[in-house]
Amino acid sequence: MAVTPTHKAGRRLGRATRRRAVEAVVRTLIYAAGLLSIVILAAIAIFLVVEARQSIGEIGLDKMLSGTQWFPTGTPKLFGFLPLIVGTLAVTGVAVVVFVPIGIGASVFISEFSAGWFKEGMKSVIEFMAAVPSVVYGFLGVAVVIPWVKATFSLTSGMTALTGGLVLGIMSLPTVISISEDALHAVPDALRQGSLALGNTRWQTVYKVVVPSASSGIFAGVMLGLGRAIGETMAVLMLTGNAAVMPTSVFESVRTMTGTIAAEMGEVVYGGQHYSVLFSVGLVLFAITFLINLAADLVLERQRKRWRR
Repeated sequence: MAVTPTHKAGRRLGRATRRRAVEAVVRTLIYAAGLLSIVILAAIAIFLVVEARQSIGEIGLDKMLSGTQWFPTGTPKLFGFLPLIVGTLAVTGVAVVVFVPIGIGASVFISEFSAGWFKEGMKSVIEFMAAVPSVVYGFLGVAVVIPWVKATFSLTSGMTALTGGLVLGIMSLPTVISISEDALHAVPDALRQGSLALGNTRWQTVYKVVVPSASSGIFAGVMLGLGRAIGETMAVLMLTGNAAVMPTSVFESVRTMTGTIAAEMGEVVYGGQHYSVLFSVGLVLFAITFLINLAADLVLERQRKRWRR
């Protein structure tokens, strides 16, 4: 039986209708997923506030944030968050100093100056590093980094903020390198060819054209690496000495907020004041990470607007 033009038009119309229906379903699912992520984030914040309200009401959030002593089992009990916050910032600061230059440099080398089996081998190594459990990095830190820091800087103990930061910086490298390399790889080859045609060397093309074009992706990789460092628990428990005192340098033992929660949550009375205080620590950590990510989003949006001009 011959297919008439009317039948062909009907089939095309049917396919177009099905395509629009599928697109509508996919669009709805995407919107729902985005809304669900916002709901989950809000639910986490509400949960932390509810669990922390006892300590906030009895002690006061301002008093906990400004307190410089952490003695939860003393008489009287002291719940000062400042040593934990400063310790977290010290360890994270060292990690940032490690993973930002090394991570960006490695991603530029892999994307722009390597090729073939060597490039694929390096990418495989980076992916393997990302899969290594944090406790293994902690063991390596105990066996290698702690003795090195102690001997190099003539310290009485190698368990310092510097030690934890060095290991956290290494742990964050796979995240920074992978995302930054993907951003560099996404830069169109036409930009590279145009720069070379204007007389720029390969290196000049990289730092004048390629890296600025991929700056948003590189910055996103750095922020994810920062999130990995600030939220790490096991490695800092093993390497920083867990001394809840106000540090004056990175060569002293510190305790981080995540380390405090992990070390003490299993020993507190459920529903007690100490239990609630640990949730207040988690609430402060949540607020810090939220503000960091918000600032990063604002910077990225400003960069996007600048590149649209």
